[in-house]
Amino acid sequence: MEQTYFQSWADVAPQLVAVAAGRSPADLVIKNGQWVNVHTREILPGHDIAVIAGRIAYVGPDASHCIGASTEIIEAEGRFMIPGLCDGHMHIESGMLTPAEFARAVIGHGTTTMFTDPHEIANVLGLEGVRMMHDEALMQPINIFTQMPSCAPSAPGLETTGYEIGPDDVAAAMQWPGIIGLGEMMNFPGVINGSQQMLAEIAATQKAGKTVGGHYASPDLGKDFHAYAAGGPADDHEGTCEADAIARVRQGMRMMMRLGSAWYDVETQITAVTEKGLDPRGFILCTDDCHSGTLVNDGHMNRVVRHAIDCGCDPVVALQMATVNTATHFGLERDLGSIAPGRRADVILTSDLKTLPIEQVIARGKTVAKDGEVLVDCPHYDWPEHARQTVNLGRNRTAADFEVAAPEGAQAVTANVIGVIENQAPTKALTADLMVVDGVVEGDRAQDVCQIALVERHLGTGGVTNGFVSGFGYTGKMAMASTVAHDSHHMIVVGTDRASMAQAANRLGAVGGGVTVFKDGEEIALVELPIAGLMSDAPATEVAAKAQKMVEAMEACGCTLNNAYMQHSLLALVVIPELRISDLGLVDVTKFEMTDVIKAVK
Repeated sequence: MEQTYFQSWADVAPQLVAVAAGRSPADLVIKNGQWVNVHTREILPGHDIAVIAGRIAYVGPDASHCIGASTEIIEAEGRFMIPGLCDGHMHIESGMLTPAEFARAVIGHGTTTMFTDPHEIANVLGLEGVRMMHDEALMQPINIFTQMPSCAPSAPGLETTGYEIGPDDVAAAMQWPGIIGLGEMMNFPGVINGSQQMLAEIAATQKAGKTVGGHYASPDLGKDFHAYAAGGPADDHEGTCEADAIARVRQGMRMMMRLGSAWYDVETQITAVTEKGLDPRGFILCTDDCHSGTLVNDGHMNRVVRHAIDCGCDPVVALQMATVNTATHFGLERDLGSIAPGRRADVILTSDLKTLPIEQVIARGKTVAKDGEVLVDCPHYDWPEHARQTVNLGRNRTAADFEVAAPEGAQAVTANVIGVIENQAPTKALTADLMVVDGVVEGDRAQDVCQIALVERHLGTGGVTNGFVSGFGYTGKMAMASTVAHDSHHMIVVGTDRASMAQAANRLGAVGGGVTVFKDGEEIALVELPIAGLMSDAPATEVAAKAQKMVEAMEACGCTLNNAYMQHSLLALVVIPELRISDLGLVDVTKFEMTDVIKAVK
């Protein structure tokens, strides 16, 4: 598989020096722009940038000495010259796109660097799947660095994945050219309790001189938090309030504040900088999970930076959080994240720092997008057939597979219910009194309680785990199924009607994965995700159009939550409190132990 090789500073240092000194002509000169210097937090008008071999050789008030007969000239015309934007933590699979199509979707928005954790595909295809993502990432015209997934399964003993990742896998991957560190350490109870495997993965990463990603999804800032910080994670993106942000940066961790399709955690945390006055160098902006529709219609890191500014952050400080802070965190400050000599020539031209229109994007010294139009190719990996055949149901499901049996003789029960929280990853542990009909516990639309099931799809065991969920607002006869089910990526089915749930599950088995919505016995939306049941290699615009129909289908079934699909896909994420479902049963994530669906008989 052909990969893009981008020359290191050492490869081109003589050329950089020669151009800066005026002995050799630059490949490109950007003239008369306002240099946004994220090192000094200055805006310097009337500056030029000279580029050779994809790297910046000179930044100063006059680059005329760098211009030769073949030098390309870009007239900035007084516009701001800002560094290409960096996403400090994200999952490409959440966009329902392959790395190539994700890159194509974000280049026009000014994203030139991404730090990606492919732990979704790791759960389905193991180390081989991670390598496929890594290899396609290296083929792209922008910088896509890969973090080696740390937790597959995310919570050992509480779920079963298609494959498992261990310390030997981590140590091996640290030698790959595009691996930048260890993906988010989601098994925070394992770290807190001194798990030999988790600490070995962290040790292997640190031995390689690379960055350990964090994931502390607990509101407890007491001794458990301190034990986790001592375990080595260098950052965290799971904070939801100002106190979380302050606690992390005080312990020497970078606080990654996220604005994804469904996670709105910037506004509640950025006050640590804007009001409390903490040093902004400890803060990074990221997306974590972005739906394809968000990418196509709203933006990517440009959307996050605009939001931070709208929340009261100084525009240049917000840019620091999306450029140099991120590069520094991953040990790449001398390579990217700023407009300065030696750095990769990743530059955006914009006429306004607050609204941030992305008018021209230059990556590695080449114009890759202009006014939103992508001007470069994003090569595809040749995904093998077995990566496209990952949904193994064993047999078709029937309505009976989705029954929750009541204790013998019970007329009603009190059930434990997963409570969805709009725009947040955590859920609530609720209870509801439900009726029993012919020995089967029924949902209750009046209480907004419908059924949820996790259908095993890796090994074809035929297993189905059933429970109840509240918060979607579904009405009528419907079901929604998805093979995107973070992080084990079995199949999540939510519905008000068991026959419809069986229809939806079987449909995804037939098409090889994706998302489907059934209403009154008919399919009203389908997003095919043939690669690992997680991604499509179709263009983002096509995937986003189908995803929009899916959103509209959910609304037609009564759901009014913002980005409810993201909430749906996270209901099996057994490392974020309070209540989740796995292939092994209902999980109390406040205690990290299994719990019963039926709490008591009425």
